[in-house]
Amino acid sequence: MVKKLAFAAIMCFAYSASGNAAELVRNGSFEVTTATKKERFENRVTDWSGGSALTFIATPGSADNGEYLSVYGPFPRTSPVGGNFVLADGDPNYSSAISQTIGGLTVGETYALSFYQAAGQQLGFTGPTTERWRVTFGGQTQLSSLFTLPQGGVGDWQKQTMTFTASATSQVLSFLAQGTPNGAPPISMLDGVSLTAVPETATWAMMLMGFGLVGAGARARTRSRAAVA
Repeated sequence: MVKKLAFAAIMCFAYSASGNAAELVRNGSFEVTTATKKERFENRVTDWSGGSALTFIATPGSADNGEYLSVYGPFPRTSPVGGNFVLADGDPNYSSAISQTIGGLTVGETYALSFYQAAGQQLGFTGPTTERWRVTFGGQTQLSSLFTLPQGGVGDWQKQTMTFTASATSQVLSFLAQGTPNGAPPISMLDGVSLTAVPETATWAMMLMGFGLVGAGARARTRSRAAVA
């Protein structure tokens, strides 16, 4: 009986967790695009909008290849998830947000956002720079970790995680490159965007209960064997 209860609890957790872990962002690694080289982002990346001004979709190896808006190198050919990535000028005079509308949300539920960011400075410019992403989901905004680079410096890829609470069943997720100083120019990179629901506390409690029942059953069997012996 104990084993059956434990199994039921664990299976319930697994089912719930698998449902909550469903990926909500479409084309989060920017692989579906009409671009065949580093090109302006706007109207070239499936499921994403925005990205006018100096926001580009960068193909592998194109970040420091000497073409327009290249950064000082050597810069990693790809991000940790591989393939294409976003390359954007963080000068507010030239930055433009990219966005995607996320549906299927539950009001009041917590969602975990993760992505990779990197940074650099446009080739040929001088002076130190800072780079980061301004992330907005619905009515909430958070800032990614700040890169502080020397002249010509390279900020290697790093993973970022954030949590947001949904206030509507459909919300806009947007990323805006922010950097200093104006005219440097500071360049931010983005890839591997993922958004999933965070399992509710009750779900985790059910999992712990299930494992507790398994442990209790194992101890009971051990005592039973010892008594027989």
